[in-house]
Amino acid sequence: MKKTRWIIGILAIAALGFAAAQPFTWPSKWTTAKPGEAKRGGTFVEATISDFRTMNPFLSAEATNIPDMMNLNLGLVMRDPTTGEWIPYMATGWEISKDQTEITFKIRKGMKWSDGEPITADDWIWTYKIHMDPDVGSNSRDSFFIGDSPVLVEKIDDYTIKFIYPKPDAEAFAIASFTPWPAHVFAPVYKAKGADGIKGMWGLNEDPKNIVAFGPFVLESYRPGERAIFKRNPYFGEWNKDEAGNPLPYLDRYQVNIVKDTNAELAAFLTGEIDYMNPSTVEHISQIKKAMNAGKLDATLKVNASPVASSQFVVFNWNKKDEPFKEALFRSDKFRKAISHIINRQAVVEVVYGGLGTPMYGSVYPVLKQWINNDAPKYTYDLKKAAQLLAELGFTKKDKEGYLVDSQGRRIEFNLATNAGNAQREQIAKLIVDAGKKVGIKINFRPIDFNTLVGQLLSKGDQRPFDAIIIGLTGGGLDWPFGSNVVPCKGNLHMYNRSGTCIDPRETLMEKLYYKGRTTLDFKERVKIGYRLQEVEADLQPIIYIAGPNYHAAWNNRMAGFHPDAIISSIWGSFELPLLYRAK
Repeated sequence: MKKTRWIIGILAIAALGFAAAQPFTWPSKWTTAKPGEAKRGGTFVEATISDFRTMNPFLSAEATNIPDMMNLNLGLVMRDPTTGEWIPYMATGWEISKDQTEITFKIRKGMKWSDGEPITADDWIWTYKIHMDPDVGSNSRDSFFIGDSPVLVEKIDDYTIKFIYPKPDAEAFAIASFTPWPAHVFAPVYKAKGADGIKGMWGLNEDPKNIVAFGPFVLESYRPGERAIFKRNPYFGEWNKDEAGNPLPYLDRYQVNIVKDTNAELAAFLTGEIDYMNPSTVEHISQIKKAMNAGKLDATLKVNASPVASSQFVVFNWNKKDEPFKEALFRSDKFRKAISHIINRQAVVEVVYGGLGTPMYGSVYPVLKQWINNDAPKYTYDLKKAAQLLAELGFTKKDKEGYLVDSQGRRIEFNLATNAGNAQREQIAKLIVDAGKKVGIKINFRPIDFNTLVGQLLSKGDQRPFDAIIIGLTGGGLDWPFGSNVVPCKGNLHMYNRSGTCIDPRETLMEKLYYKGRTTLDFKERVKIGYRLQEVEADLQPIIYIAGPNYHAAWNNRMAGFHPDAIISSIWGSFELPLLYRAK
């Protein structure tokens, strides 16, 4: 990952100019299969433990969602997993202005939507407009701003668009990589009915025949609580080829089964019901090895391929006007630091992940080593320090049940939720509950439906309906690893404070540092700013990071075309879906 070569890399490719439109060739170095070796046909099956919330790309916020399964988060550019560099994908090339505030892209001609309509500049323009409408509530809206200034997207002609940035932006290409959606489907509704019209589109009851995408697969059927099945999009293969010139994808179908928990996912993998999974515990890995050694499972298992590119954390709700005592408590950094001190991250790694995990104390994922400030404060497991911080807040006595109370007899007590069926998060929650009790904090653990959980987390205003939630995020930018919708105070995933304005001065400082770093093109200077942001974040403790599993991958050997070992990691995953094929 040559992140220090951001400018060099983009200028080198920019020198290619606007080459004649041609099919995008998926490099053979991205797969272990040789050109021409892959077989056509068959189905690839995965699983998810959470049902879907919507089919609407402007409303989806969860990591696993139907729009991403169809279009794979692809756009004008994509990263080469062997180098980390940006390369043209739906674009054939680009030009960058001298002041590096404008990028003009030439769109690849000949691309079509799954209904046969051509893909043109209008698709990007209308996708951008809809994401930017605050009344739509898109989770992507925040990424199009640098501070209060928006990134502008202009149509030059049907196959040329220009991105205009208010300042030079280290994430310029990440922004330009956003996934387009069909203007001929969404624009008429938006023009006629605005945001409400968009929000009424593509719900879970939508007829799959009406769902239009450009990716390798398009939705064929969906059964709530059971599965989503996607069929090959024939138009994708017209402009996506392998190095032998064969159209992609090789597979006929892609299926995602909905299972109740990770144990059910493992059972499905062991019996061959699904083809792929990412085991995250020693027990799961052990069972896979046992089945392989006994000859009951013909599979490949990659253990500890890399640290994680995800996080598990606790977030408290700062917006509880209806409960002033709790609101004041949750807004106290001493309280949040005390909670951090009761979390035994090493125990989480050992108990939950069987030793195959990584403790986390900040928002930068462990796999992004060059970005992590190891000198930022860490509030490690220490019950005495937790008790001391709580005493400083006035909680020096315990009631008859052994829980801490203040001078007015108010007990430290809160509800902690996570998504039911996620065995690991439930284990983490129980460890926190037990540690809290030792200090004198009463924590009521309540696993709830995932969609309900996300709805509570994304709720706005000064009276939101939760105390604390255990959840996670995935991803992490290589150019700037802080979330555009997480750090800024108006961000859609500024989870602890959704009032729409900064409450704590350190929130304001974090936001300022976020944009300062993002608009600094010199990599070393950007890292320094990132280090400072982590120090402020550590002092504020707005989100209490816990740990994550290391990245492991397992697949049934009836499937082939996975990444070479050198690529497999939590950043790049284990495969490119268009290059997978059924070998047996």
